[in-house]
Amino acid sequence: MRAAVYGGIRFAALGDSLTEGVGDPAPDGAGRRGWAALLAGGLAPAEVAVEFRNFAVSGAQTQDVWRRQTPQALAFGPDVVSVVVGVNDTLRHTFDIHRVAARLDAVHGAFAERGALLLTACLPDPGALLGLPGALARPLARRQRAVNTVVHALSERYGAVHVHAADGEWVADRAMWSADRLHPGEAGHRALAVRFHAQLRASGRELGPEPALTAERPPPSRTASLTWLATAGTGWVLRRCTDLLPQLAALAAEELRHELRGTGSRLDLRASAAVSAALASVGAAAIAPASAGQRGGVGSGGVGSGSGGVGSGSGAAGGGAGRGVPARVL
Repeated sequence: MRAAVYGGIRFAALGDSLTEGVGDPAPDGAGRRGWAALLAGGLAPAEVAVEFRNFAVSGAQTQDVWRRQTPQALAFGPDVVSVVVGVNDTLRHTFDIHRVAARLDAVHGAFAERGALLLTACLPDPGALLGLPGALARPLARRQRAVNTVVHALSERYGAVHVHAADGEWVADRAMWSADRLHPGEAGHRALAVRFHAQLRASGRELGPEPALTAERPPPSRTASLTWLATAGTGWVLRRCTDLLPQLAALAAEELRHELRGTGSRLDLRASAAVSAALASVGAAAIAPASAGQRGGVGSGGVGSGSGGVGSGSGAAGGGAGRGVPARVL
């Protein structure tokens, strides 16, 4: 950390709507807050200033984090940087786990070379959060598992402080989620901030007070969820229908064919092979994400309230930052 050099710590947050703070309005009603801002308040002792900048943008994919957010954050010169992204990649027809792995490796490597401490997390699959039928949900679940496996492996590679948020009680706890059911509400953002703070403390870092866990606002009602679907949710559904839905329908049909033949395991094996190839192309070894009861390594910790469809890409992805990742892959 460079706190001794300029008397403070710089914290940069990269990612998508989760890190931007969707689901957690700022107390003064001006914009959003989110888990990263909540964490920033306890990232250092009171006598050490924390300068926080949030570069996350709603809808961002891994290519956006690499091409746009990373240069901006590197110019800021962070001591601590969070990189939490990948769900939006799984919701696009262009999903390619090779490219996801190459981009994330490049992002992690760029900050690691500067000596920044990385914070990462693996996330629940959106199909489960939305309650999609099995044939539609399974391809999305395979994609998210693929992304999570990549994140686990790269977190190990770059010594990141990692939070396992892909499963556990918080996923099923309605009070943790906003009206859209895709983003955490205030309680969920607070749970993420508290877990990151706990993992940082467990790693031996001197911190400030833990973020408050108790939400100041009640969770959204069922009426609020229906209102979201009738307004903002309609636009979201239409965008996904023109992008992902045609491909997802084809993947669902493939799921049903394999289910009838009793060969569904082949889709899982194909997805696993694609992930292994993607990690091999960036020189990282696959690490199976820990289950809710088996978390460890990479400074990992869970968040609680107290298959097909994994693209193999059009060739091997290159290595990370400093190893010449080909622009055509990223």
